[in-house]
Amino acid sequence: MEDRTLLPGWDVAPGEATPQPDGTVPSAPGTFGLRILNVSEVARAIREAVRAEPLLSDLWVEGEVGRVTVSSAGHAYFTLKDARSTLNCVWFSDERARSVFQPQAGLRIVAHGRVDLFEQLKARLAAEGLFEQGRKRPLPTRPTTIAVITSPTGVVWRDIATVLSRRWPLTTVLLVACKVQGDDAPESIVRAFRRLERWIAMLERDGRAAEAPQLTILARVGRSLEDLWSFNDERVVRAVVAHRLPVVCGVGHEVDVTLADFAADVRAATPSAAAELVVPDRADWLASFRRAGDRTAAAVSRTLDSVRRELAVERRALDRLDPRAQLVADRERVGLLLDRAVRVAVAAIDRRTASLRHTASELPRPILERLAAARTTLATSTSALAVLGPQATLDRGYAIVRRTIDGEIVRRGADASTGTLLLIRVAEGEVAAESRGSPDSTG
Repeated sequence: MEDRTLLPGWDVAPGEATPQPDGTVPSAPGTFGLRILNVSEVARAIREAVRAEPLLSDLWVEGEVGRVTVSSAGHAYFTLKDARSTLNCVWFSDERARSVFQPQAGLRIVAHGRVDLFEQLKARLAAEGLFEQGRKRPLPTRPTTIAVITSPTGVVWRDIATVLSRRWPLTTVLLVACKVQGDDAPESIVRAFRRLERWIAMLERDGRAAEAPQLTILARVGRSLEDLWSFNDERVVRAVVAHRLPVVCGVGHEVDVTLADFAADVRAATPSAAAELVVPDRADWLASFRRAGDRTAAAVSRTLDSVRRELAVERRALDRLDPRAQLVADRERVGLLLDRAVRVAVAAIDRRTASLRHTASELPRPILERLAAARTTLATSTSALAVLGPQATLDRGYAIVRRTIDGEIVRRGADASTGTLLLIRVAEGEVAAESRGSPDSTG
């Protein structure tokens, strides 16, 4: 056994193998001394190389916009190309909402941003529907218990607990500790989700489902995207999507966006903002309760006023049914009728008296006018009669001959035989005469 060669592990890097007894360091079989990396190590190496390059962390790129796709969450995916190459680009919804520009195929633009590594993974997960808005779950309005998956030693846990206690002290906060930074952080976060789900299942088996959390906050603060890279791990994303409770992701600062943010039911700009999102503000609720109390008091007051009015109406109805009240009402009604009749009679008499006075004051005028008209008519008639009367004929020299004996007018000679006494009336007076017969009778 002493001369047995000690082979290094298959993933031992050069310089890390155990020396042989003779001081030589053997190479791993078939590796020719090269270190074999896993996929995560390769991705991390590429990511670190990309982020270490200042040119790629803040750059302006000119090119033509290719195919544009907008997800249901509001993120825009498009290509930026020239004659030889193509870049895959993403424009997150938070940034799009603050801009009036919208990318369209064929436009030539200058884009500002940074180069990062997780876009292919994001595109693959998005194609599976993990980021679809339709699978997002609503948050409970007043959760009694909230689970927080984060590091127990950082400021995030204290900040979240402080905000929850200040805004809604009725909520119980359950810390599910995990690592949030380092190579083993993704697996630690996934195990934290699993522990929480086992705890909820145990509470349900024990008949204490009411004590289980109603939502989960996944939180982490970091000074750079490197600090938040664990939340771009595919395992963490799938754990968020598969979690039985709604998940609020508050990772990093407002400008930081991770794949866990896309997978969560609600994204918060910061861990403190996540705590503010999941519970109401007790000050707002107190104000709401006061307003509700005021509205209730006003409604009760209106109801009591209505009841009082109804009671008053019923009391008056009962009073009217009392015989004494009816007699009093009848007397009042008779008195009112008499008063009304007297007023009507007095008014009628006053109107008649006024009419008579007006008639009396106007009476002489029409009478005098009628008398004057009658006089004029009479004078006219008199004049006409005077022209046509016998006196006018007498005035012209004619005479009226009457027989004295009987007063008949003599119109023919035969009416006055010889010896007949006659009375001749002329214009002024009368003359007595005697008829001597008709001249025709004497030959």
